[in-house]
Amino acid sequence: MSQIRLKDGPITYRHIDSPVGPLLLASGDDGLRLIEFEAPWHPAAIDARWQPGDNAVLSETQKQLDQYFAGTRRAFDLPLAPHGTAFQLQCWRTLALIPWGQTWSYGQMARHLGQASAMRAVGAANGRNPLPIVLPCHRVIGADGSLTGFGGGLPTKRFLLELEGAIAPANDLFG
Repeated sequence: MSQIRLKDGPITYRHIDSPVGPLLLASGDDGLRLIEFEAPWHPAAIDARWQPGDNAVLSETQKQLDQYFAGTRRAFDLPLAPHGTAFQLQCWRTLALIPWGQTWSYGQMARHLGQASAMRAVGAANGRNPLPIVLPCHRVIGADGSLTGFGGGLPTKRFLLELEGAIAPANDLFG
């Protein structure tokens, strides 16, 4: 399982292609800081202080993401360094516990955190997850099984859950 570490320092970023569209990756000396879905209507949030380039963390992240999308990797082993509140970090650590091919409801996640009534807070923390896919917020769904908000969009969430076998593929109208 990936570990979350925190340290300030220079940030290096690069863009990569993926089956869910272009992604922005950013890392510091302490580990991976950001995976962001890029789209024409949602430009990447590149800080002016960041430097384009590559490093061992970004190369390994791309390698592991490629393996994930090929179906040969079910868990990530990367140094992680997301920035957030103590509660957000607690939620994001919990995301890493949800196994490949499984889903949890927001309520299940809140109960796991020992805060059964904090479902909305869990949802808000998941919405701020800076490392989607690696910290699999796509595996958290509504109590009724519905797919709810996801930074990469609901079609991307569905794609990821189908890739993992967590949900059945959508019926093809003409298939």
